[in-house]
This record gives sequence, structure tokens and C-alpha cells, in this order.
Amino acid sequence: MIRFLKESTIAAVLFLAARLYLGWTWLTSGLGKIAEGFNPGGYLQQAVAEPVMNGGGEAAYPWYTAFLENAAIPQSELFGFLVMWGEVLVGAGLLIGLLTTTFAFFGGMMNMAFLLAGTVSVNPIMLVLAILLLIGKGNAGRIGLDRFIPAVKEKMRKRPPVKEGPKAA
Repeated sequence: MIRFLKESTIAAVLFLAARLYLGWTWLTSGLGKIAEGFNPGGYLQQAVAEPVMNGGGEAAYPWYTAFLENAAIPQSELFGFLVMWGEVLVGAGLLIGLLTTTFAFFGGMMNMAFLLAGTVSVNPIMLVLAILLLIGKGNAGRIGLDRFIPAVKEKMRKRPPVKEGPKAA
């Protein structure tokens, strides 16, 4: 199965569909936040006030609640900026198939952050698709700009070293 995901043309086409779905979802979400002037302060405070609970009536992720309370809420403007532009960059990268596994990783990290804060929505589906893209490695961006990365790397290796001129005294 892993070999199929990493090498198959059929898998590359399936990855293209997953990439386009994820890319469009992330891009439109980020652009919407930018257009609306996103401020996550209220969302973060709600996540702290009503954390994800385990079966025993205790917070399931007290460490994450503490992180939100002590780091994210005091720096909510910074976190808002990072979320907005992170969503846009992840979306654009996945849509064009550039650095696919890198953008899939960061998209998955955002999905986990939202899940830990208690927002389910489409995040589980997006996280599973991101994990599949990570498993597919290079094949996930084969129908995209990732196809050109090996040639660019090879060209960079073959470049003659830059000669330094005489140094000024």
C-alpha cells in the first residue's frame, strides 16, 4: 500500500484531488480571515473556558489549555496573523503542488491545534488527507511544481562556485 502511494500514477491523481480540496479549503479560509480582519481572542478565550473534556469530567488536554491561556491569548494578534497567513500559504502551496509535504505538514499541525481547542468541523478529514499526502511524499506533488524540484536541485549542484574578487585593503 505504501509503495502504491509513493509510486503509482493513480495515487498521484488521487493526491491531486486531495491537494486541490485541501488547498482550496485552506486558501479560502485564510483569505476570508484576512478580509474580515480576523482576531482569534474570543475563540481562544472560549477554548480555555470550555476545554475538551475527557470521560471523567476533567480537561483532556490541560497542557494545551495552559498554552492557550498563557501564550496564545496574550499574543492573540500574533497568533491571528500566523493563522491567517499560514492558511493562505498552506492553501497556495497545496494548490500549485509546491513543497507539498511541507505545506501538508503545517496544514496538519493547524488541524491538530483546532482539534485540541475543541473545533471539530472538517478538521479530522483534513488531517487524514494531510497525513496521506505526507505518506505519499514526492508522489503527492508529482502533478504540480514539485515535479521540477529534482531538476532545480541538480542544476544548483552543477553551478560553478562563485569566485571572489580581490579584497579591499
